[in-house]
Amino acid sequence: MKQAIWDKFCSRFSIAETCVPLFATDAEGNVQHKPVGKDQRLILKRSDECEAMILSITDLLVDDWEDRTNQFDGMLYMMGLREDGKFVPLYIGKTETFGKGYRNLSANITNLHKDKSKFARWGDNYAYHIGDLSACVLPGHTEKKKTLKYKAWADCLFRQHTQLNKQVFFWAKAWEPAQIGIWEEFGTTPLAFLEYLLIGVAGQISPNLLNKEGMARS
Repeated sequence: MKQAIWDKFCSRFSIAETCVPLFATDAEGNVQHKPVGKDQRLILKRSDECEAMILSITDLLVDDWEDRTNQFDGMLYMMGLREDGKFVPLYIGKTETFGKGYRNLSANITNLHKDKSKFARWGDNYAYHIGDLSACVLPGHTEKKKTLKYKAWADCLFRQHTQLNKQVFFWAKAWEPAQIGIWEEFGTTPLAFLEYLLIGVAGQISPNLLNKEGMARS
């Protein structure tokens, strides 16, 4: 039943068919890396397809905010595997259009074509997914930047050094609050609520789910 609920949601949005590689990799599955910042620290590289997907969606969000049409809440995103034609979730999150001020545009989606430090939560800086994961995988990062959360990501994703256990995929969508979420009987679902619903279902069908928020302590 739980798997069927998940599969139906994924089918509605063609997630397995439209997800793209998260990382830029070589033929052996090693994730490529690059230096960034004044300290030239090494970070893992997102794939061109992943960056293009994020940019196309955040462009929609920025245009929506500038036009004040309020069509979208923000970007829903997932990291996962593709197995037997299905999408197996490893992490689920969101990037909302509004920032912490009153209806201001979030810094996470501002000027992304030039600045990839935040990049809709997948940025190169520390406190963002790629930056913090890189600290746990690549040399040259201080121990205090190697958090338990991203050590768990590294253990899940990598076989050794920068070599992936399996190809890791990324999917994202600009979410309209007028859309039906995974709990169809509830009806239209805002992004903030949808994130928790998806995590709750995914935690029942994916033993390696890396989300901790919204999950029972173990």
